[in-house]
Amino acid sequence: MHLEDLYRLLRSEHVQAQGIVDTLEEPLLVLDQTGCVLTANRGFYETFRVARDDTVGRSLFDLGNGQWDIPELRRLVSEIIPRSTAVVGYEVTGEFPTIGPRTMLVSARRLVHPDNNSTSILILFEDVTDRRHSDVQKDILLAETRHRMKNLLGIVRSLANQTEVEGRSAKEYRDAFLGRFHAVAEAETLALAGGAEADLSALVEQSLKAAGPERYRVIAGPAVRLKPPQVVPMSLILHELVTNAWKYGAFSRPGGLVNLSWRTSEEQGKTFLHIKWGEENGPPVTPPTRSGFGSRLINLSAVQGLRGTVELKYEPTGLRVHITAPVEP
Repeated sequence: MHLEDLYRLLRSEHVQAQGIVDTLEEPLLVLDQTGCVLTANRGFYETFRVARDDTVGRSLFDLGNGQWDIPELRRLVSEIIPRSTAVVGYEVTGEFPTIGPRTMLVSARRLVHPDNNSTSILILFEDVTDRRHSDVQKDILLAETRHRMKNLLGIVRSLANQTEVEGRSAKEYRDAFLGRFHAVAEAETLALAGGAEADLSALVEQSLKAAGPERYRVIAGPAVRLKPPQVVPMSLILHELVTNAWKYGAFSRPGGLVNLSWRTSEEQGKTFLHIKWGEENGPPVTPPTRSGFGSRLINLSAVQGLRGTVELKYEPTGLRVHITAPVEP
């Protein structure tokens, strides 16, 4: 039933008016010129969990413990309605002891009774709390999506610019770039699935699974949830280590093995993650004569992405890596 229909019904003072109004689910009040409640429907009593005896005959702004004394609602009743024929969708927010904070759209109409020209006010309330909360969540999600897309495009651009070209064929460049891009994409997929966080063990498994379970040994530590800014850097580090193992290290020879473990420690009230990567049964290792993009990417991801440190040791028996980064417990 629309506001105008209610207006005509109540103005006619039809004997069945109250019964019809009581069938409405939306909370409804009728106030006199001073703001006292003349009548309320069942929807009002049930929605706000109040009794008729505590409502009718009292000022709207004195109901309960004053929860209806909302500045926006007082202004609507005392200033706006007297100067308007009808008001539709006026938003007010209040705190109610029995149902908590609520956002409502208030529609009001002045009623002029034909017999004595007295004036009363018909007020309808529509609870839009859940709708407003949903709108806020959508706005947050949209802002987060924009932010993540901007960051992702920045990472892709950096990878494209810094992947080495000199001495490589187009296919080699493509394979190197797409490998790193795939690591970023997989990290984003894990992050989205986990509500913008990602489980460290899932990242480790994802990075190593292509080698086959007989080629790596993981000694898992406590569960670690990586925060959104840490997911892509950690994924890139693991990708670079695995790629290096396939090209030059343990995965490049039959019987080569990668050992990976992690633990956490408490230092000065903060929790730190320690990851150890070690290779064995691969070709002899010699320290590189220059720092390639892969090692620079590992260092950059550890220091700037994880806010931690990384140590790479090129021991003859295999590469050893130790990563330390702060995490939340």
